[in-house]
Amino acid sequence: MASKFIESVRADMRLRGFSIRTEKTYLYWIRYFIHFNNKRHPNEMGAQEIKNFLTYLAVKKNVAINTQKVALNALVFLYQKYFNTELGDLGFTLAKRQRRIPEILSPSEVAAILAELKERDKLIIALLYGSGLRVSECLRLRVQDIHFDRNSLTVFNSKGNKDRTTILSENLKTPLREMINKSIELQKQDVLRGLGPSLPHALYKKYPNAYKSPAWMYVFPSTTLCQHPYIDRLCRHHLHFSVIAKRLKKAVEVAGISHKRVTNHTFRHSFATRLLESGYDIRSVQELLGHNNVKTTQIYTHVIGKHFAGMTSPMDGLVMEPRATYTVPGIVFNYSFNSQPRMLGRL
Repeated sequence: MASKFIESVRADMRLRGFSIRTEKTYLYWIRYFIHFNNKRHPNEMGAQEIKNFLTYLAVKKNVAINTQKVALNALVFLYQKYFNTELGDLGFTLAKRQRRIPEILSPSEVAAILAELKERDKLIIALLYGSGLRVSECLRLRVQDIHFDRNSLTVFNSKGNKDRTTILSENLKTPLREMINKSIELQKQDVLRGLGPSLPHALYKKYPNAYKSPAWMYVFPSTTLCQHPYIDRLCRHHLHFSVIAKRLKKAVEVAGISHKRVTNHTFRHSFATRLLESGYDIRSVQELLGHNNVKTTQIYTHVIGKHFAGMTSPMDGLVMEPRATYTVPGIVFNYSFNSQPRMLGRL
C-alpha cells in the first residue's frame, strides 16, 4: 500500500488533470529518488540530491536521454508544484541527443505487414498509417469520435491535452463500421451486468447513465474488465498498447522486414512522409499530426530531401561521353561510366 505522502502527491496530480500514464511515471521516479536517498523525505532534500540522482542515472545506469528528462520533470513537479519550492540552478546539464531521421516504410512494406495481421490488429495499424495517429490515440477512440460522413475522426486529450481532427481513409470505413458494431454488442452485454466503458471521473457524477450510451464505447475495447483507476468501480477499458506491439513485432518478422526497426510509431512517421511527398503543405501536415511547432514536422522534410529546396546534385548536370579512352603509363583502357574499365592493350 502506498504511503500517505505518495497518495498526497497522487491526489495533487489528479487535481491538476494529469493523465494516468503521467501519474504512474512521475510517481515511479519520485519513489526511485526517495529510495536512492535512503528513504529520506523529499522535503529534507533539495537541488544537490536531485543533481546526484540525475548524475547516477546518466553515469551509473546509463539511461537514455529522454529517460533523464522524464526523471527531471517528475522531480521538478514534486518540488516546484507540490512543495511550491524553487530549485534554482541545479548545475546539471542533460545530454543532448543528436537529431535522428525517423524510420519510414514504403507503401509495399506497409501492405506486407498488414497482410500478416488479423482483422482487429490490421485495422489499428491501418489507422496509424492512414490517419497519422499515435497508438495511444487510436486505442482511446470512442464511437462518437468517428465521423464517417466527413471522412474524419477527432482525437481528444492528446499529447499536451490537445484536441485535433484528422483524416479518415475511405478504405477503412467498412472494417471500422464492423468493429464498432462488435464493440457496441459487447457494451450491451456489459450493461446487462451494470457495467460499461471506463469514463472520465466527472462524467460518472454528472451523467451516471452515460456508460450505457454507445457513443462512449471504445472502438477497440479490452477483452477483460478492470477497476477504474479513480473510483472503485468495475469497467471495461480500451485495449492495451502492448498487445498491438506484440502482434506487430510478429507480423514484421513474418513479412521479412528485418532491415528496419518497425514500431507502432513508424506508421505515423510514414503517414507524414507520404503526405509531404504527395505535395501537401507542411502546415496542413502539422495540423493533422497535432504538433505545436512546425519545426517538429520539418524532420520529415529531411526524410524526403525537400529541405534542399529543389537543389539538384552537380552530377546531374555533368555531360559525359558515352565511352572514353584513357592511358595509364604502359596500358590503354576503354572506360564507360556504368561499366568496369576494359584493358585494350599495352604500349
